[in-house]
Formats: sequence, C-alpha cells, structure tokens
Amino acid sequence: MAERIIESPDNPRAKLWAALLESRGLRKHRRFLLAGRKTVREALARHPEQFESLLLPPGAEDLSAPPELERIRLGRALFDRLDVSGTGLPILVGLVPEMPAIDLARPPEGLELVCALGDPSNLGALLRSAAAFAVSRVILLADAAHPFHPKCLRAASNAQFALELRRGPAWAGLAQAAGPLLALDAEGEDLSGFAWPRDLRLVLGEEGLGVPTGLAVQRLAIPTTGAVESLNATVAASLALYGHYLAMRAAT
Repeated sequence: MAERIIESPDNPRAKLWAALLESRGLRKHRRFLLAGRKTVREALARHPEQFESLLLPPGAEDLSAPPELERIRLGRALFDRLDVSGTGLPILVGLVPEMPAIDLARPPEGLELVCALGDPSNLGALLRSAAAFAVSRVILLADAAHPFHPKCLRAASNAQFALELRRGPAWAGLAQAAGPLLALDAEGEDLSGFAWPRDLRLVLGEEGLGVPTGLAVQRLAIPTTGAVESLNATVAASLALYGHYLAMRAAT
C-alpha cells in the first residue's frame, strides 16, 4: 500500500490519534496507539489483524509489516506529539478489542483477577504478571484505568493481547458476586499457608485505598519483615498470583 503523508496537527485523523493519548479518547474512538521497538514488531508478528495503520516518523525506514496495513508518514511536530514514550520509532494504530461485561453471578473459572487500579502504569505491570501466571480473565472495575492507555501498554509489554479482558461493575456490584471471593489485606489470613482453590476471584483495590471494608471477602495477608508499611499493590498481587500458579502446577 502506498504511503500517505499527514503533517498538520489540525488534520481530522491527527486530532483523532491525539485523542488516543487519554482514556476518554480511547473509549470514544475504540482505537489505541502502540509504540516501542520490540512491542510493535511482536504485535505485528502475532496479532496483525488488530491494527489498521502504521505511523512513520520523517526519514524512518518502513517496517516489515503486512502489505495491506496503511502507511502514513507524519510531519515531525505531529509525530513527536504522538510519540509520548520518546521512542522515535513507528507507531501502530490498533483497534480496541471487545471487552464484554462480566456476569459475576456465574461462578469463577480459574483464577479471575478483579481489578480497580487507577494508575495505567500499575495496571500494565499487573497485566504482565497476570499473563505470566495463567490468570484466566481480568475483570476491570469501573474505576480501573483503561487497559490500552499508552502508559498501560508500555508497562504491559503486549500482555493485553494474551488476556481475556472483561468489564466489571462499580464496587457495589461485587456484593452479589459468586465466590470464592478473596482479597489482599494486611490484616488478613497469612497467605503462605493458604490452600488455594482452583477457581476463585481475587480482588485488588485501588492504590492507597485498598478493598472497601464492607465488602464480604476472605482477606489474605502477605507476611513481610514489617520494615515498610505495605507492599505496592502490583507487587502484592504478583506474589499472590505466583502462589496460585505454583499450587495449580503442584496439583497436576
């Protein structure tokens, strides 16, 4: 496909791409921007159907991308505006996949991670761990960051494409969720001796706020030296996911 050239930030498509740098634009246009030398090449190799355009900076060589993928050469100012990671490398424009709403009245299948992390970088790191430790699906509560935010994509290193992502309710909607329903809490049961069930929902609260005190869940604590007040939410969740992963491996 022949290259197109777009230089003006006032071009309608340029304005659409700029909107994808924020969650509101992601929800409105259902598209996202993927940057990074390794992530772009890997995504094109494994999920070419997910992308519609390749945005090229001035003077950069084209990538070995499918011939049907639209190529657009951008002016320097426009490209730099979209290249928020500062890679200087081609950027993919992708289609946000469907993320159907979850029916929490149905019992969990495998380890389902229920997440309210609002920081996109933290969410991305969590998705990376979820993919590494065989989480069956990730349920994003209403307050969670958008999983295709540029910062989330950068931290996740393409984990989004390996996971089943589902939309969840606000916190109140968890009241009727089928269990087992577990959460991480410094005042909970010692996680190191916990007998993990195969099927469960693990709830991770917002940064700093944690899981609401009134939510009926079994609470688990990760034992530490006490040298710090608490673990980062993503680190704590990763340790719990690893514990479940080890338990399931030992059971097979």
